[in-house]
Amino acid sequence: MRYAITFIVLFVNWIIWSGLLDAFHLSLGVISCLLVTFMSHDLLFKRTEFRAGDIAEIFRFIMYIPWLMYQIILSNIHVAKIVLNPAMPIDPEVVSYKHNLKKDVSIMTFANSITLTPGTITAEIVDGEFLVHCLDKKVTDDLNTGEMEDRIAHVFAEDK
Repeated sequence: MRYAITFIVLFVNWIIWSGLLDAFHLSLGVISCLLVTFMSHDLLFKRTEFRAGDIAEIFRFIMYIPWLMYQIILSNIHVAKIVLNPAMPIDPEVVSYKHNLKKDVSIMTFANSITLTPGTITAEIVDGEFLVHCLDKKVTDDLNTGEMEDRIAHVFAEDK
């Protein structure tokens, strides 16, 4: 079952990102996704058994993606305003952010979501804390609201 779900997730992503639907490219996509599935099926699903809650988790993650994309767009606009401003009002800082996530997949998703959002980079994860490089005070304040962490906790059923 892990192989099938991993393949489906990869192939759907391949179709979305490539946008090529002719037989040649679809067959290349199938071959590529089969190879990657074979090599990395255990990265997406650690457990060998499949539980009913996994479907809900996948659905909640899919619902998280549009929100993350919206945050990325907002952050891109903010960074563009900073860069295009002749005064370049950059006030970078490295902040420590203590999170309450327990699962490795939650921590990894949170760290990657921070890094995907322009203006922030997760530099290190140590003992329940992220060291995050922030471009300016607004970015730091946005991180400290905890909204992203709360959404990720909800996705992976770690609600407080």
